[in-house]
Amino acid sequence: MIPDNAAATPSLLDACAPVRAILNRVGDKWSVLLVMALCAGPRRFNDLKRAVPGITQRMLTLTLRGMERDGLITREVFPTTPPRVEYALTELGRSLREPVEAIGQWAVANEAKIAAAQARYDAVNG
Repeated sequence: MIPDNAAATPSLLDACAPVRAILNRVGDKWSVLLVMALCAGPRRFNDLKRAVPGITQRMLTLTLRGMERDGLITREVFPTTPPRVEYALTELGRSLREPVEAIGQWAVANEAKIAAAQARYDAVNG
């Protein structure tokens, strides 16, 4: 329970640490885009790289590893030559789809209001 005077006290920060760690993963722009890219089903590394414009190979590798560590995706290696690797959402990862889509819808619905607020702020503080 967050007190009414929710100042950033050490105990409040300590209580929020687990949430903050999780939000760092699921709030990361690459993780969100990868969740959406994997909603349709398993995909290979290069397919994901094409599906997420702007992501570097290194960032894709690091993000996939982090998501796998957090239990959001699975990585399956098929014994072929060369080896084929597919990434898929776990049940936990699939449960992120609805909140991610809701945030996306909110962002689209409020884009103009946010742009107007930014313009007002910049005009005063520019």
